[in-house]
Amino acid sequence: MLRARILTAVVVLCLFLAAVFYLSAIFWMLLLLALTAAGSWEWSRLAGFSLNYSIAYLLVTVSLGGELLFVLSGAVSADPSTTLLLGVYLASAAFWMLGAPWFLKSKHPIRNAGLLALMGWLVLLPICLALYQLRAVDPFLLLGFMATIWISDTAAYFSGRAWGKHKLAPAISPGKTWEGVAGAMGAVFVYALIWSHSAADETFARWLVPLLLLLAIMGIIGDLFESLMKRHAGVKDSGNILPGHGGILDRIDALTPSLPLAALFLLFLQSEL
Repeated sequence: MLRARILTAVVVLCLFLAAVFYLSAIFWMLLLLALTAAGSWEWSRLAGFSLNYSIAYLLVTVSLGGELLFVLSGAVSADPSTTLLLGVYLASAAFWMLGAPWFLKSKHPIRNAGLLALMGWLVLLPICLALYQLRAVDPFLLLGFMATIWISDTAAYFSGRAWGKHKLAPAISPGKTWEGVAGAMGAVFVYALIWSHSAADETFARWLVPLLLLLAIMGIIGDLFESLMKRHAGVKDSGNILPGHGGILDRIDALTPSLPLAALFLLFLQSEL
């Protein structure tokens, strides 16, 4: 299992890096739509939608995502830092900072299909748009933000295994500990310091440490949120598309709150410069 996880991770990372740097804008858009479609199908499973409802939800999600990406691509071609879809990022931030924590605290499963559909769109569509816009601004900037989550997850795993004693959320994800959180924050803090010292823009550099620490915290919330959805659905993984890693949602759970928030911060920062 570990060998499969490592091999899958290496292959996916190489393919993703190739896509980030070499795909044209239209093919990058198609890739994001394909990932969004896969994510919406997995979300339907977690939400307990019927087959017909799941198919309809997938089609509506792809239509919404395609329309939003089409609008964003036109605006980005003129100005990569366009604020045209700022409202989508704000809605994402509101959901992850207010809605998701309430959901985690209550632990009660949501049965309303309409609310679950809306939650799925707030999970999937903002990250799709953020991936497109952050790449248009600077592919290395996109990877820098994503690396924050990768570093956080890796540090949390190893520090949790080495020193973990105090459970973070035993009813939701028994394997996560406060020691793992501390390790994640420490590693991200070091990473943020290194990045801030090498950043050319002084204003951007000044905000990097608090921003990346916030992204790491939001990543933990995203991870816990998906874990709770899986627990309510009675499944171990959101899907099985990635050998040893589960589904698409299992791989992007910590990115779904953090990347739209990073895009939101960047847009506000650009407007102040």
